[in-house]
Amino acid sequence: MLDPTTLAFADFRGNRQYISMGNLAENPKVHLFLMDYANRSRVKIWGTAAVVEDDPALLAKLTLPDYDARVERAFVIRVTAWDANCPQHIPQRFEAAEVEEALALRDRRIAELEAQLAALR
Repeated sequence: MLDPTTLAFADFRGNRQYISMGNLAENPKVHLFLMDYANRSRVKIWGTAAVVEDDPALLAKLTLPDYDARVERAFVIRVTAWDANCPQHIPQRFEAAEVEEALALRDRRIAELEAQLAALR
């Protein structure tokens, strides 16, 4: 967040396809869907975007200190509207590591309960 109505994110060196830049050259309107599948929530953002390459202060602000990649440019979005959706049509999804951790906890609990049952017999 740069201010209450402006978002920005870094564009790191990548595969040099420049698809987003090409799309914005034709039409600056953007629509973002920010999904939280685990909690079945979504925020939709409407706005207009611009590519910024010649603002060292902005690029420095968007640099991630623990990420070894150079920021080539920034995408700056002026938000014109946003909306939060109900979860009705959002499937609940989890990362594989989260599922593995939950299953490991369950399996340990089952083992504990089986041991307690065996001790009672």
